[in-house]
Amino acid sequence: MLPTPSTDHVDFDKIYEPAEDSYLLLDTLSSESEKAFLHTHFGPSTPAPFVIEIGSGSGVVLSFIHAHSEIIFGRADILTAGVDVNLHACKATIQTVNVAENEQQSRGLTHGFYLGNISTDLGTALRPGNVDVLVFNPPYVPTPNLPPLLQDENLSSFDTDSHLLSLSYAGGEDGMEVTNRLLDALPEILDRTRGCAYILLCAQNKPEVVKEMIREWGEAWKAETVSRSGKVGGWEKLQIIRVWREFPPSAIQ
Repeated sequence: MLPTPSTDHVDFDKIYEPAEDSYLLLDTLSSESEKAFLHTHFGPSTPAPFVIEIGSGSGVVLSFIHAHSEIIFGRADILTAGVDVNLHACKATIQTVNVAENEQQSRGLTHGFYLGNISTDLGTALRPGNVDVLVFNPPYVPTPNLPPLLQDENLSSFDTDSHLLSLSYAGGEDGMEVTNRLLDALPEILDRTRGCAYILLCAQNKPEVVKEMIREWGEAWKAETVSRSGKVGGWEKLQIIRVWREFPPSAIQ
């Protein structure tokens, strides 16, 4: 099992604390099946993959990918970056990546190339077709309303802290309002030939419906469940789906 980066420095009054969903992503990305997929998909003769996490939070997932890139991708030259609407989360991710880098260096091990974090809404600031791997642990809990984005994060009140945390878990109707916005943009965000995404869903998000919707984007689009957490009342509580395009060799220019 690969070491989990430390988040001891993170203020969890303002930032989502790593939990079962975060660790499911770590386990998935370091699983033998996904390492095999990523090693093949981004072979050593191909350009360095650009990996971005949407909603980086504490930075535990992004820094894990960054620190263990040589094991997960079979190469250490990956480029990583994070996005979060919460400026505090962006700052925390920067710290967590730095801690993970220092730990790797102290052990004489490699890591990827971290480009930084930006505070923005989902993929709105990303250049179209530039992302090779997108990781998203969305706000997936069904809630009556979706909290609006804060316009001013320089407040220090309890209400502001609570609102920032709500942005990390409150998903609106079926817990899918934010995820659907990301899915709508995904074909434009991902690289057109090798881009793929790992997206976390819970049972209430209706994963089978989500996967079928993605497959209806076109014949090349694939969406499969690649890992699950334990069952609750007969339902898989959480699952990770991988989304990608699969072309016949003759179709790739």
